[in-house]
Amino acid sequence: MSTATMLIYCPDEKGIILSVTNYISANNGNIVDLDQHVDSEQKIFFMRVEWTLSDFNVPRENIGTHFGSEVAQKYQMQYTVHFRDEKIRMALMVSKMDHCFNDILSRYKSGEWNVEIPLIISNHPEMEETANRFGIPYHYIPVSKQTKVEQEKKQLQLLSDNKIEFVVLARYMQILSENFIKDYSNPIINIHHSFLPAFPGAKPYHSAHERGVKIIGATSHYVTKDLDAGPIIEQSTANISHKDRVEDLVRKGRDIEKVVLSRAIWYHVNRRILSYGNRTIIFD
Repeated sequence: MSTATMLIYCPDEKGIILSVTNYISANNGNIVDLDQHVDSEQKIFFMRVEWTLSDFNVPRENIGTHFGSEVAQKYQMQYTVHFRDEKIRMALMVSKMDHCFNDILSRYKSGEWNVEIPLIISNHPEMEETANRFGIPYHYIPVSKQTKVEQEKKQLQLLSDNKIEFVVLARYMQILSENFIKDYSNPIINIHHSFLPAFPGAKPYHSAHERGVKIIGATSHYVTKDLDAGPIIEQSTANISHKDRVEDLVRKGRDIEKVVLSRAIWYHVNRRILSYGNRTIIFD
């Protein structure tokens, strides 16, 4: 079934839902999903609506401009239009840790997400064999302090040449520069453990175990110039007891990271996220 999905936000006022649904109905669309939320503090209205296109009167390439003149201008709406049958082009960036990487490729092969993965970028060569098994071009671009500027330009060029619509950092253990984030205007999704900022460094699970933590977790978020402080998409936790060893914390933590990152990708691919300021509205 071919559908269109529209994500909307605007100042809250009476009549918005009626105006949007009337527009769809008047043009012979059938709504199959609708959700909305009002931020009562900031008085902002958020909405996700999906409708069928089989009998819709407005050609899909004209929906955005037509809706803008008919409805959006009146309410000062910010909106985007997406189509379910269009595959999104996703790139992966990975280093040496393979748990999120393998999980993503498994879900990709099973058709869980309506995406294409035209390329994988890594600062290490270890994952190339796995990429080859899935038939995905693998670009090994080592990065050092001295070569970072030059190598990031190569990465950005690859993303541009392959028309990548969003990037997933599948445990890419290299901090993207502010220039990279500024020059790549499309979304970047990251995953990290929940110990930041309390337990930074290369062995956060060891530090957490020594402290006797009772809960661990993971956070997936959009990347901004403020590193791990971007809008949060998904989080989850697991309880820890005195019986758990360091390796237990690592195992549980990696399991959570896989699930949290996959959920974030699913929300993004299915157009269920609206970012506003440094927050997200998740229409689940």
